[in-house]
Amino acid sequence: MKIFTDSGCDLPKSYYEENDVVLLPLRVHLNDSEYDDVIAIDCKEIYDAIRQGAHPKTSQVSPELFLKHFEELAQNDEEGIYIAFSSELSGTYGTAMMIRNQVLEQYPSLKLTIIDSKCASFGHGLVIEEAVQLRNTGASLQELETKLTALASQMEHLFTVEDLDYLAKGGRVSKTSAFLGGLLSIKPILNVEDGKLVPIEKSRGRKKAIARMLELMQERGGNFSDKIVGISHSDDPVFANEVKAAIQDRFAPKAVQITMIGSVIGSHVGPGTIAIFFTNKSYQA
Repeated sequence: MKIFTDSGCDLPKSYYEENDVVLLPLRVHLNDSEYDDVIAIDCKEIYDAIRQGAHPKTSQVSPELFLKHFEELAQNDEEGIYIAFSSELSGTYGTAMMIRNQVLEQYPSLKLTIIDSKCASFGHGLVIEEAVQLRNTGASLQELETKLTALASQMEHLFTVEDLDYLAKGGRVSKTSAFLGGLLSIKPILNVEDGKLVPIEKSRGRKKAIARMLELMQERGGNFSDKIVGISHSDDPVFANEVKAAIQDRFAPKAVQITMIGSVIGSHVGPGTIAIFFTNKSYQA
């Protein structure tokens, strides 16, 4: 069974080959050049460019790439599942569905399931990791679809950004709020609800924001003894490890994994973002 995903999941480059996952890269536009995310550009380059005043843009996976892989799947008579970056944050899912329908006209026996994860960054990545585990233990395509849809729907995303200006440029907060937030060192706490980015609270300073995020983890996640917690950061590994230590001390989860926010999402949130991902109380493995 083929597992497809896109670079909105923020898994490290090595993960795809080591775990037989097909990466469909979104694209990054920087200084008049276009790059395939992960494959042709490293996210560190994006953060360094942003710090120097660059304003990278992003675009979805190319339709031609979907067509190539979906036709190959049909021609090889294989089963496949594509777990997509939230449709509320990218047009990639919609394009994949369009291409799937196009391929079905020529290959009616195409066995391809597409899931809109409604997740982002390592929240999406944790769903991919579960997909690999299920496939490797012999789960059917139908079982993958059922279990991954349930997992994705119960995935919590909590994050805070270092600089509100980056979200303002993307229209996520007003420019006035960003200006005042910068003056007052206000750090927003945001989450993802039904695939959409939603600001939920504000804290004065980064450490207070993280402390509040841990309180929200307790409220939403309950018992963490059998949970994997994901942390993603935009080029601040030292602080990410401090957050990891705080989570381990407070919740003693089964595991805590750290990854770096990739070029596409990093282009919109900027350097210094910290995000935490975990399943909520309602999730039953």
